[in-house]
Amino acid sequence: GGRVKPSQFAYHAPQRVDEAVGLLAEHGFEAKVLAGGQSLVPMLSLRLTSFAHLVDINGVSGLDSIDVVDGDLRIGANVRQARAEHDPTVAEAAPLVAAAIPHIGHFQIRNRGTVGGSIAHADPASELPAVALALDAVMEAGGPDGERTIAASDFFESTWETSLDDDEILTAVRFPRWSGSSGFAVEEVARRHGDFALVGAVCGVTLDGDAVTRAGIALFGVGPTPIRASDAEAALVAAGSTGDLAEVGRAAAEPLDPNDDLHASGAYRKKVAAVVVERALTTAIQEARS
Repeated sequence: GGRVKPSQFAYHAPQRVDEAVGLLAEHGFEAKVLAGGQSLVPMLSLRLTSFAHLVDINGVSGLDSIDVVDGDLRIGANVRQARAEHDPTVAEAAPLVAAAIPHIGHFQIRNRGTVGGSIAHADPASELPAVALALDAVMEAGGPDGERTIAASDFFESTWETSLDDDEILTAVRFPRWSGSSGFAVEEVARRHGDFALVGAVCGVTLDGDAVTRAGIALFGVGPTPIRASDAEAALVAAGSTGDLAEVGRAAAEPLDPNDDLHASGAYRKKVAAVVVERALTTAIQEARS
């Protein structure tokens, strides 16, 4: 049996953002952006997707920097995941980003996969979109009318669907830096190490004494997009102490309505969601205290 081959397409390798955007504007929905290729190439090979034009943005200049800008950590869309994972600026300014990346598949994938690619691909079982949501990240997008910014809360629309227009590319992601005694954690349940997560949670907390003054909690693998657990965050902050984290986990899981699929039932995912939130918060609070 022969391997399934992707269908034919024209390959473009623009050098500048405006060039990439021009190609997308010209070819519309017939064009697809190639970033690290770690999500797209398998889909192409299986013919789950096809198009006439492939716009490879790996060679676009100016998308591979890591800087701190106005107190935010700004990661260019082409920064490889492995580089962000080990970068001291990332570890210091946005520890949750550094903590989440080792959970993304195997290291071979992280060597090729980009931070922007993972976020723009918007896989609902993926870690970085949930991190962006929990931290109130801001996406920078380049289009025919120049740059615009999109809040993470407005960015993820559905499975593999974002609010980027057909002729826009994600150019950078800005993660706000948390101050004070803050701690972060990622917890997920997968079948085997390196498998995609069945259910996961990412969180950040800021403590003042024993009180949580700020919380960001997002779940992935439980719906068509990452889901912010706003009720659970509010309950944690209102409690005035780090209190009953199992209860906060239940509050995070309560509004969820995950589907049954080949990998797990919705009921199982909902039950596990409460557990991963409790575990992630326990770890984040310990880290904030230290």
